[in-house]
Amino acid sequence: METEAGQIAETVEETAEEAPLGRAMRVAAALKAKGGDEFAKPGSIIEIKFVKGESLSLTASRLLALMILTAGGDAWEDKPHRIRKADIRRGHKGNERITDMLQELHRTLFAVDDRSWRGKKATLLFSLISRSREETEEDGGETGWIEWEFTPDARKLIQASETYAVLNRQAVLGFRSNYALKLYELGALRLHRRQATWKGDMQALRAALGIPPEVYTDFAQLRRKVLEKAKAEIDQLAHFRVEWREIRRGRTVAELEFRFEPKGAPEVIETVDELDRHSSGRQARREGTVETVAVGQGAIRVRPKVIANGKPEEKSFPTGSLRFGHDDLVSIGRQHGGGWDVDLIADGFRGHMGDRLEKLRGVKMVAAWKGFCEGWFNRRGRP
Repeated sequence: METEAGQIAETVEETAEEAPLGRAMRVAAALKAKGGDEFAKPGSIIEIKFVKGESLSLTASRLLALMILTAGGDAWEDKPHRIRKADIRRGHKGNERITDMLQELHRTLFAVDDRSWRGKKATLLFSLISRSREETEEDGGETGWIEWEFTPDARKLIQASETYAVLNRQAVLGFRSNYALKLYELGALRLHRRQATWKGDMQALRAALGIPPEVYTDFAQLRRKVLEKAKAEIDQLAHFRVEWREIRRGRTVAELEFRFEPKGAPEVIETVDELDRHSSGRQARREGTVETVAVGQGAIRVRPKVIANGKPEEKSFPTGSLRFGHDDLVSIGRQHGGGWDVDLIADGFRGHMGDRLEKLRGVKMVAAWKGFCEGWFNRRGRP
């Protein structure tokens, strides 16, 4: 859940003058070196526009995310990248073929504002993938590896991108709505800006989320089928929440403003737990329903139990100052606490968590601490 992004961001700033790259690729390289489920997706790719009438399917969007995760800080380089087909298959259900996803990435066109050779405003059309190879000999082609290269235009965008979103692999693969995944990426891109919002008219919204012009032409239907479903998934799987405001002209919704807010510590813990659970039953948990087991004439309500993966050596939150021997926690506090004293935030965190803090270990503790720092800054602003 973006647990080490603060520490990485500080490292990136220190090496900014040494690397001829945008900040996105430097963060991507650092995250890949550390391992784990977090990866950086360049803002230039998140905000890229689909050609009118085109968009990526959910499975192709997730494949693209895995490609960017795998390429890491090398995504801008003119060289092939490789991923096991088994790693792709882990994130996809049903009978869709990897071949179909690759072909969809090849044929989908994107558009960016550019200049012509005469210096006039122009629109550049291009694909993200220039070539790919898929091993097809073993077990009907569903094992082995795939190899691909990004197009020169895509690499140029990736290399220059100064903005980025830190995404969680489990969350990306957990979304069941393509619109939810797109909105999740937009939210993660804006979460730590001075104003964590996105605002646009209906045409801009459709372009950002890849909604075809002939689909959901009635706003009430778009709200029900797209926005409400996307919000439900993001609130369950992301490290932030999303709300929106409808701006009307008369009775017509003319614009939408989305606001992205970091979750508090208890909500972050619930999200980490949910991502560790099997996706089966996720919708029921999201809607608040429970499983029942019949016993005689009655029924016992049960919730799916999560077995903790924590190890005895995973540290708990310290009781004293963070400034001695807890550099990772201090780094997160400085990065996400908005300039407030780290020990002051830590005292607030201990009071907020109460007895629950004693049971908090490892990645859940770090995720909860980061979420609390973000919430502290979000509520109080800068000191």
